[in-house]
Amino acid sequence: MNKVWAFGMMQFAHKPLAKQKGLLHYKLMGSGKDGFNPFADWSVYALLQVWESEEAANRFFDTSTLYQRYVSKTTQQWVIFLRSIKAKGTWAGVTPFVPSSEINSSNPYIAVITRATIKPKMLRTFWKYVPISQAPLKDNKGLLFTKGIGEVPFLQMATFSLWKDKQSLMDFAYKSREHAEAIAKTRSLDWYNEELFSRFEPYRSKGTWDGVPSLPF
Repeated sequence: MNKVWAFGMMQFAHKPLAKQKGLLHYKLMGSGKDGFNPFADWSVYALLQVWESEEAANRFFDTSTLYQRYVSKTTQQWVIFLRSIKAKGTWAGVTPFVPSSEINSSNPYIAVITRATIKPKMLRTFWKYVPISQAPLKDNKGLLFTKGIGEVPFLQMATFSLWKDKQSLMDFAYKSREHAEAIAKTRSLDWYNEELFSRFEPYRSKGTWDGVPSLPF
């Protein structure tokens, strides 16, 4: 029943979220099976929020009836606070992530959110290549966590990943042959209607998640 409730909240949570003071942008998203997979994982959902201040975010997590309902219906909750380092592209026509002036250069950890709307005519080609491009992530010692998320299965997809340092991310993005080929195909086949790539400094977390190591924040 909790899975049914969570699926229903993909529709019914919009109204209370729209009333949250200080919430600038948000996205309710489902997730894919086994990492970046187009088929749904009905047990995991994501809520991405952009707040005008950390105080506003804290108020939501401490006092929101909506959030407390989510907590009561779940076995695990993991909240990670991020500061935007850099963002390129758009999400539903806007760039929701504004670079922060409070980046801590001594913090080695880095988080990445990618998001794309795939052209319908390119769906088959895109999803056929995904397992190849994602192969270097398996047993990658620099990758602490990754999950495919999205608003519309198959068509509007995103990824969230957490890395132990910037070098690990760069090695995957530019030194792995499979991912380099994926970047080249993105340019040559033009399979996105819209895309966004963003990097963040993770600096605070609440809760736990299976498979995520203990973090020093």
